[in-house]
Amino acid sequence: MVTVMAQYRISEAADLLGVSDDTVRRWVQDGLLSVSKDDAGRQVVPGRELAARAQAVAATITDRSHVRRSARNRFVGLVTKVEIAGLMAQVELQCGPNRVVSLMSAEAAREMELEIGSRGVAVVKATTVIIETEEDPSS
Repeated sequence: MVTVMAQYRISEAADLLGVSDDTVRRWVQDGLLSVSKDDAGRQVVPGRELAARAQAVAATITDRSHVRRSARNRFVGLVTKVEIAGLMAQVELQCGPNRVVSLMSAEAAREMELEIGSRGVAVVKATTVIIETEEDPSS
């Protein structure tokens, strides 16, 4: 099996991080991201670097997937961590400002060929949603 490192065109990288193409180009110019050329001669950013940058700039980012859905529990992001131990795997995604952690079988993680920098969608099904607010400072 040959493992291909995830890489993203400038526009894809910008879309995943919720920034403009010019911002990604500026990060490249400033040395915060590196680029290489793909087989078609387009500039691409390594997925691993993009994942690290996503964690560094985790700020309010809107879902720019352009998919209409009734559920609000899908988070598009980048894999930032994959730990496989025994029969289980822990996979983390950085989805804009949200860090989503999934526990799954090691078999599933291997079959999905998850690696740092690959794109993923976290679909969350929860039976409990907890709402928090600030305490009233006058009490």
